[in-house]
Amino acid sequence: MNDSAGRLGQALDALESRAAELRAMGVHSVLATFTDLAGTPKGKLVPLEGLAGAVAVGAGFAGPSIVGTGLPRMGPRSEYVGRVLPETLRPLPFMPGVAHAVCEGFAGGEPLDTDPRGALQRQVARLRERGWTLWVGIEPEFFLLKRGADGRWGVADARDTLAKPSYDLRAIGRQRGFLDDMRQALTALGFGLEQMDHEDAIGQYEINYRHDVALAAADRYQLFKLTAQAVAERHGCVFSTMPKPLAGAPGSGLHFHLSLTDDGMSSGAGRPLMADGAGALGLSETGWRFAAGLLRHADALAALCAPTVNSYKRLAASRSASGTTWSPVWKAIGDNNRSCLLRAVAGRLEWRLPDPSCNVYLALAATLAAGLDGIDQGLVAPRPCRDDLYERHARGEPMPARLPRDLHDALLALEGDAELRAALGEPLVAQFLSLKRAEWAEYHAQVSDWELERYAEG
Repeated sequence: MNDSAGRLGQALDALESRAAELRAMGVHSVLATFTDLAGTPKGKLVPLEGLAGAVAVGAGFAGPSIVGTGLPRMGPRSEYVGRVLPETLRPLPFMPGVAHAVCEGFAGGEPLDTDPRGALQRQVARLRERGWTLWVGIEPEFFLLKRGADGRWGVADARDTLAKPSYDLRAIGRQRGFLDDMRQALTALGFGLEQMDHEDAIGQYEINYRHDVALAAADRYQLFKLTAQAVAERHGCVFSTMPKPLAGAPGSGLHFHLSLTDDGMSSGAGRPLMADGAGALGLSETGWRFAAGLLRHADALAALCAPTVNSYKRLAASRSASGTTWSPVWKAIGDNNRSCLLRAVAGRLEWRLPDPSCNVYLALAATLAAGLDGIDQGLVAPRPCRDDLYERHARGEPMPARLPRDLHDALLALEGDAELRAALGEPLVAQFLSLKRAEWAEYHAQVSDWELERYAEG
C-alpha cells in the first residue's frame, strides 16, 4: 500500500470512529453549515450515514440561491458544494440529535473564489508561508429585542430603563434564563467562556470567550451566532446583530483583538511578534507596521467591517443617552484609548471598526491583508494619540482624519483600494460591491417617519 492510500485509509478509519462516537451520543444528523456573503449562517441537515460523502464529495446547494456566490443557473459551476470539515463536528446542545459542522466552499471541483471563508484561508496561508500565526479574540456585543403590540421593535426587557445601564445587575438578573442557557450551551461547545455583562445601552449585552487562531475564531463566532439565535428564540426574543437599533444610545461593535506569533500553533507556544515591552505602547516594529496598514486602508476596510447602512449610525461622533460612546470614528491609535480606531493594550491591537453585521470571515481576511501590507511596505503609523478624542472634538480642536460617514463613501473607498481588492480577489470584491450598492439604492428609495414628520406639511 502506498503512502497516499495509507493516509486515505487512516482518514476513513478516523471518520468512521468519529461517526460512531456521535452515534453513541444520540446524534442522527449533521448540520452542514457555511456563511453567505452577507454573513448569514446557511446549511442543510445530512443524515449521519451520509457523513463520509459529505466530507469526501460535499453537500450540494443551488449556487444562485446563495447570496454573493456569483454562480450561474446552469452548467458544472451552478452547484455550490460544501465539503464538511470533520474536525469541526460537535453535537449541538440546543438541537438534540444534531451535530454542527463547518463546510469549505467549492464549485466545479475547485475552491470557490467568492467564498468568504476561502478568502480568510488564503490570507492565513500567506501567514503560514512566513511561519506566522494570527491569534484573534472576538468580542460579541448584541441586543435582545422583540416586537411590541404595535409591531415596532424595542428591547426585550421593558424594565431595562436605566439612564446609564452599563453592568446593570438587575437586568442581568431578569435575563438570567437567557444568560444561563448561553453559558451551558457555549460551555458544552468548548468555547472557554470568560464573562458576560450588560453593556452601555439598554437591552445590550456582551459575552466574552477565549481567543483562537484566526480561522477557528471566525468559525467559532458563526457558531456563537447560531447558538444565540436559538437560545434567544427559546426565551421569546431576538438576538440582534444590528449595529445601532436605538437612536441616542451606543451601538454594538465586534472588536478584534489581534496578535501575531512566529511559530505558535498552540496558545503561548510562539514568539510574540507584535509585543515589545520596551517599545512605545508595548508594540514592536512589526506591531506598529501592522497598525499602520490598518489605518492606511481603514476607509476601504469600513465597507467590509461595517457593511450596512445602519453601521454608519454607530460610526457617528454623537453623544449617547448614557453619557458615553465608544464609537471609533477617528483614524488614530492610542494606549488603552477607546476613543481611537485602534487601541493598543497589553502588547496587542484592538481593532474597533468591525460591527456584528459584518461577515466575520471577510472582515478578518481584509483586516489581515491590510496589516500584512503595512508590514511588507514598511508603513509608519501616526504618533500615539494621548487625548480623549471626544473631548477634543467637543472643544473644536483639530482632529485626526475620520472614517467614511456612510456606506456609499466606504464602498467608493473599497473600489479605489487596489491593494486590498487584489488581496481579497476581484471576483469576491465585485460580488460584495454589487450586493452593497443594491442595499444603498434600496435604502435611498425609502421614506422614513422622520422625513414625513419634518417635511409632510412643508
